[in-house]
Amino acid sequence: MGILYIVATPIGNLEDMTYRAVRILKEVSLVAAEDTRKTRRLLDAYSIKTSMTSYYEHSKPAKLEYILERLMESDVALVSEAGTPGLNDPGYDLVVAAIRRNIRVVPIPGASVVVTALAASGLPTDRFIYLGFLPHKAGDRQRFLKSVADEPATLVILETPHRLKEALIDVLEVLGDRRVAVGRELTKLHEEIFRGTVSAALEYFAVPRGEFALVIDGKRDTVVPEVTDDIIKRLEKMNRSGMTAKDAIAELSGITGLSHKKLYQAWLNLSSSSHKKIDK
Repeated sequence: MGILYIVATPIGNLEDMTYRAVRILKEVSLVAAEDTRKTRRLLDAYSIKTSMTSYYEHSKPAKLEYILERLMESDVALVSEAGTPGLNDPGYDLVVAAIRRNIRVVPIPGASVVVTALAASGLPTDRFIYLGFLPHKAGDRQRFLKSVADEPATLVILETPHRLKEALIDVLEVLGDRRVAVGRELTKLHEEIFRGTVSAALEYFAVPRGEFALVIDGKRDTVVPEVTDDIIKRLEKMNRSGMTAKDAIAELSGITGLSHKKLYQAWLNLSSSSHKKIDK
């Protein structure tokens, strides 16, 4: 009886492969791939000649038994379109079926968009909940968000560009204007990470492009953050360094949780104070 290897692959940058993952993909008799075109580019990049079969949502009923039969004789590697298999893809069903048949399942860890986005978010990482993709319909999406509205853990959500704005609007309405980090095209050429509030993210991503991961602050005690002397000093330093009001406010909002409105007023007060000193 063979082994089913759950092989994590890059989420964007092809260099994010582990030595072990490359070795396993070369040694198995078959690679079951969610997206054969993307996986072919990966295999070619590492000179991997292993045979490949497609295994995606619509081919799952027909291919599941075929892959299980191959596992009775030899090792098979499961790979998803990107990242770690079994999360939001048909790989989960194959893993469950293999376990039920007493086939050994071995994870080969590597890239994961969930952990990547969370680690770079600047939000609490000690407790988090991965929510996957939000429901497509607005009503279902709002009900789903209400079910986690009181959760103190950090929330991680994946979203597509054509649904990002609607998702952010519902997050703002249901969860409030929380701190958020939005990772776009993580590990790819045009990677960027926006940190700020949900309302600011809505304004920033007016025309969304690419794939997105949202990391949203959990529910906090209802203590409204205020502009402290330390924040004023940081604003003064940013002002002297030549930073624009927009950039300074966006950076401090993401760190402190203060609204753009409060920070902008503090910035205006700085400018006012500066003029008064000159007049004297």
